[in-house]
Amino acid sequence: MAAEPARVIHSSLVRATHWINVFAMVCMVGSGWRIYNASPFLPFTFPAKFTLGHWLGGALAIHFAAMWLLVGNVVVYAVWSWRSGHFRRRFLPVRAHDVGADIVRAVTFRLPHADGNYNAVQRLLYLLAMAGVAGAIVSGVTLWKPVQFRPLEFAMGGYDTVRRVHFAAMSAIVLFALIHVGMVAVVPSTLRPMLTGRARTRSGG
Repeated sequence: MAAEPARVIHSSLVRATHWINVFAMVCMVGSGWRIYNASPFLPFTFPAKFTLGHWLGGALAIHFAAMWLLVGNVVVYAVWSWRSGHFRRRFLPVRAHDVGADIVRAVTFRLPHADGNYNAVQRLLYLLAMAGVAGAIVSGVTLWKPVQFRPLEFAMGGYDTVRRVHFAAMSAIVLFALIHVGMVAVVPSTLRPMLTGRARTRSGG
């Protein structure tokens, strides 16, 4: 087996927006947990050592700063991804039959992996993660400016319900991150292309 020249898997823009998202989401989740702890609506709070901001005012400052970073980053990625065709090539189509088949292959350890190509389960998870980020942004902005975004607040069932929607979106993002990290742990070779943009393939000979 001979190694072929490394080929580009992820462009510089994809890698940059990916790692900016990671930083922004860590800041938002950590500060968000501190904000939640100030007025919990579920019978638990998050351990202080896993939160950011030290106090409510500090957490809010971090949360809003990270929010603008996340929104700007998402806009850049979304515009580029749509205009370049990246979104269509990497994340579509997603068919229920393909998802079911790939789940069976995954649990039986027969799911093939090819750098730069997402299987049906990965495509579905990425699309759900994108929906979670969009939900977190919309509900977060509504919580921030409930008067200015009164129609959105009303559509989501009122301020208290919007808080729960925001919490659910955050929880979905955290769950995706845990699954994502778990998949990287199982297939560590997927990390290098996200750092360097390139991956080597093997060919016979």
